[in-house]
Parts: sequence; C-alpha cells; structure tokens
Amino acid sequence: MIATSRDDAKLAEARRLGADVTLNHRTQKVSQEVRALTQKRGVEVVVENVGEATWDESLRCLKRGGRLVTCGATSGPQVRLDLRRVFWHHFTIMGSTMGNAREYAEVVRRLGEGQLRPIVDRVYPLAEARAAYERLAKGEQLGKVVVTVV
Repeated sequence: MIATSRDDAKLAEARRLGADVTLNHRTQKVSQEVRALTQKRGVEVVVENVGEATWDESLRCLKRGGRLVTCGATSGPQVRLDLRRVFWHHFTIMGSTMGNAREYAEVVRRLGEGQLRPIVDRVYPLAEARAAYERLAKGEQLGKVVVTVV
C-alpha cells in the first residue's frame, strides 16, 4: 500500500499504521515514483480523496485497466480529464460515499464494541469551533477533528 500526503508527519503516521511506502506529493512526482516501484506497470486502484490538486497524478499512477475511486474533493471539485486516456487505458472511475444505512449501522456497532478506533486529531469545545475549522482549512489535522457540544 502506497500512501501520499504533502505533510511528512502525516506520512510517518501512515507508515506507523501500516503503509508499505509513503510519498510526499509536494516534493516528489508521485506518478514517476509509483511507476518505478511497480516496474512501470502502475497500480490497480487509487483512492482519490483530494480532488483537483492530485487528480491528474492519481490517474497517471494507474495501470492499464486500473480503477480510480473518488470519495472527496478537499482541494476542489473541478478536474480536467482527457477522455482518451480513460478509454485507451481501460480505466474505471468510481464514486464512493460512506455507504448505505445498513453499512453505516454496522460501522457504528463495531465502534461501540471497540473493534474500530478512529484516529482523533484534536477535540475542541463548541466555543472553539472556529479554531477547529481553521485547523481543517489549513490541512493540519491528522485524523478527525471533533467539536463537543456539552
């Protein structure tokens, strides 16, 4: 599994959590690194949650017949797409959300039983919600930012 980020601290945490390889997309050309790591083949699946800023590089990482799963657009929702690359390389582009109601209920059940432990970056009281939002806007968080309403 290859993880990318623009933040070295986040990459270190990704390695701690099990990533085999980490790449800093601010300082490295991710598609070139991926091609080198895969003997020029590319990867089968890219999970793309950034959007505009990383879209083209994500597509360039795919092998022929590869799938790009998009589940976010934190850097912007508008991307450029050369359709010839999609049909020439037999790419599949899929959208994904959190799942359906049954799947959500299963995740909540597992959380309640302690089987899943989300990574929580920081917890803010409601009075500091602005600071929480600013942390998210700057991309400084590693995991979830929680605002408590108590």
